[in-house]
Amino acid sequence: MANGVLGKSDLSANTNTSLYTVPTGEYTIATINICNRGSATSNVRVAIAATGTPANSEYIEYDVALAPKGVLERTGVVVGEDQIIVVRSSQASVTAMAYGIETALPTT
Repeated sequence: MANGVLGKSDLSANTNTSLYTVPTGEYTIATINICNRGSATSNVRVAIAATGTPANSEYIEYDVALAPKGVLERTGVVVGEDQIIVVRSSQASVTAMAYGIETALPTT
């Protein structure tokens, strides 16, 4: 079980990035932070998905306008076993990070 930084990436423009995958047998409580380091507004997306290519029903943020030097942060995001945090940006110069704690699923 990990805690602290779970995944981080300097995003490429218009590319889905699998930021973090929850291990089998665990769930994660995460904070997702996206920082626009650039000088242009970027549209960003965040999904909790079954694969690296999210379905429309898996987005929790979709084309949110992130101003230059701006930050989008989602806290307390519970991500289930084998799910993937997928992020995307319309511009380069955007950083994404997930941090939190992995917890073992209860046994029955």
